[in-house]
Amino acid sequence: MKKKLLSLLLVSAMAVSVAACGNEPSGNESSVADSSTESTAEQQSSEGTESTAENPENSEANSGEEEQGPTTTIAEAIADMDYDSASAYLYDMNLGEFWELYQEALAEENVSVKYAKEAIAEAKLMESAVMLPTRSRGGNYAISNIATRSMNTTLWGNDSDRLYSAIIVEEPILASDQDALKAIWGESIGTGTYQEKAKAYLTEHGYTLKDTYNYGAYTSDAETWDVLATSKQADSEKIIHTYDGLLEYDCENVQQPALAESYEVSEDGLTWTFHIREGVKWVDSQGREIADVCADDWVAGMQHMMDAMGGLEYLVGADGAHIVNADAYINGEITDFSEVGVTAADEHTLVYTLDTPAPYFDTMLGYGCFAPMSRTYYESQGGKFGAEYDPSAASYVYGTDPDHIAYCGPYLVTNFTAASTIVYQANESYWNTDKVNIKTLTWKFNDGNDALKQYNGFMAKELDGCGLNASALVQAKEDGMFDDYHFVSATDATSFMGFFNINRGFANPNAQIERTGFANFNDDTAVVSAQSEEDAARTKEAMNNVHFRRAFCFAVDRGAYNAQSVGEDLKYNSVRNSYVPGSFITLAEDVTVDINGTSKTYPAGTFYGEIMQDQIDADGFPVKVWDADELSGDGFDGWYNPDNAAAELNTAIEELAVLGITIDEQNPIYIDLPYPSNNEQYTNAANVVKQSVESALGGKVIVNLTECVDFDQWYGAGYDTTYGYEANYDMYDVSGWGPDYGDPQTYLNTFAPEYAGYMIKCLGIY
Repeated sequence: MKKKLLSLLLVSAMAVSVAACGNEPSGNESSVADSSTESTAEQQSSEGTESTAENPENSEANSGEEEQGPTTTIAEAIADMDYDSASAYLYDMNLGEFWELYQEALAEENVSVKYAKEAIAEAKLMESAVMLPTRSRGGNYAISNIATRSMNTTLWGNDSDRLYSAIIVEEPILASDQDALKAIWGESIGTGTYQEKAKAYLTEHGYTLKDTYNYGAYTSDAETWDVLATSKQADSEKIIHTYDGLLEYDCENVQQPALAESYEVSEDGLTWTFHIREGVKWVDSQGREIADVCADDWVAGMQHMMDAMGGLEYLVGADGAHIVNADAYINGEITDFSEVGVTAADEHTLVYTLDTPAPYFDTMLGYGCFAPMSRTYYESQGGKFGAEYDPSAASYVYGTDPDHIAYCGPYLVTNFTAASTIVYQANESYWNTDKVNIKTLTWKFNDGNDALKQYNGFMAKELDGCGLNASALVQAKEDGMFDDYHFVSATDATSFMGFFNINRGFANPNAQIERTGFANFNDDTAVVSAQSEEDAARTKEAMNNVHFRRAFCFAVDRGAYNAQSVGEDLKYNSVRNSYVPGSFITLAEDVTVDINGTSKTYPAGTFYGEIMQDQIDADGFPVKVWDADELSGDGFDGWYNPDNAAAELNTAIEELAVLGITIDEQNPIYIDLPYPSNNEQYTNAANVVKQSVESALGGKVIVNLTECVDFDQWYGAGYDTTYGYEANYDMYDVSGWGPDYGDPQTYLNTFAPEYAGYMIKCLGIY
């Protein structure tokens, strides 16, 4: 089961693309505007069965005493296991404590208690060091023609990818005017007046409003135009402009009626009834009317989403929306979709029935799994439902390109040229045309080879915004564009991570291949590891030692790493120190929980990050994930500490010596880190990892920079994989996660075992 992937591509100066939720590739995350405008989406990503395998390396945190290390090698322990059993063993060994505590959190009925216990569980996830937080998106210098805060900046869902409300002017906006607009936005929240006030301010100050928006850049074409059959941000951010949802957040971050004019929730929280707007039309890519939007469009869309299994399906079952029988249908336990809790009571009344209250249900409605789909149009394109669903059929063309989808959103795709340009024109049949500021959207491709492409495009008036990467920052200062026009973009809730592969080289369970994971799964001649089998075996043992992973985490200078993308001045701005941002939620009421045997009461308003930090401190783990003075978990490096790195490595060396593994300067552990050699900033960032780790760990760990000649190869090493055994790395810093709704479980669920967690494959398991 999958989910939405975002890649960290082109931290370079991407113009105003929006960050969305889900698993993202790490690419162009430099934002051109502040939180308001969206960061540049680099393209741009349930609960499992708990393993009963022995856990030889649990954290010593609860007792405060360090437990003895493992006495059996990983190779010996999993020698006779199949892939799933080995994955379960390694999961329990490395993440068992997190999973146990997380299950306790999910069992809580009180929402605030649940949040507090989720923070405690995440503390254990951070202490396991299976991944190193690197950064969020944004926090860079930018220059722009886009009025700050003129688009939605909600931290979850897809609505922040919607661009129709953008206010664009012909001229670069002075930094002082961006600040003034931000102040106006702050005063306008919840009033619905910011748009008109911003337009008036810009006009009064000599700016010329326009109705076109040229933005960049996307770094990969959509693999499908069917929003219900994909979990990738690189797809959904392009499709979002073609449809509307039930409810949508506006630019003041207030949820507004969209295709649902109103809704009610039953007293027990189990029945959500939506009244669908009448008179809205589905049209084809030529703008010709093909059907009326009706309640059944959400029933058809939900069934198709579950049939397609594109990675969104887990969000609507027990690990998300709790829709009745959603999991049973997805798992094949029932085949009659009428038993699933989504029904059309009549033509304009849609009803969702839940088996457990989900207070955050409305926050999920902006995500792709709740998109509508015209049943009749889908069937006209060869689409079928249930057991008859077959996307490989010759007659099935739905979603293959922009000409084979139906539209009910603000735009039609009028030009799509692969690896070049996507042009959106205003949909004349759109129900909400008065709210559409932009009549033509032009989105341009960037392969990342030229670090100045975005900046040069902005200066040539070919783009309307530009995040300033390190190279563009220098050029902007030389051109005199920096002092008057630069501003710092806001960060968002996307958390990019460096993942450690704890199961590299396990045989592909679907083929007789014994050494998967040492070349790209989709091209066995690409990104080939230089490690010998002996090297790889030693690395795998080290990767399953928590002290080794911690040593590596403490050794990475994340400030220097981040500086390669945003420049030295802002290198800490977007540094993130946890998976769930510490400020993501606050407690709605006073809560008392247990921290290592001591009861502690947190008052209403306490941030999630404070509770996580208290558990980490109680465990004696020397990491800072929350700054109580700044009320933030970002903007500082709470992990980098060469002394702690050396101490953890010494402990790992002692424990691994018991297993017959010697680690010293003559017998180092080799770590493969893929990087795209066509991109200067990512090449430099990879070299920072290499230099800081090798220096802090005294040459006892060597980082092999494994060359990827372009982003396609870089993605092929990990981002494009489906299963853990395909992962071609020891450490990988391409992927990140953005939230789908307003509960920390939207992050933590991604580390569920048994194929249920979307990001768990990044660890080389499941």
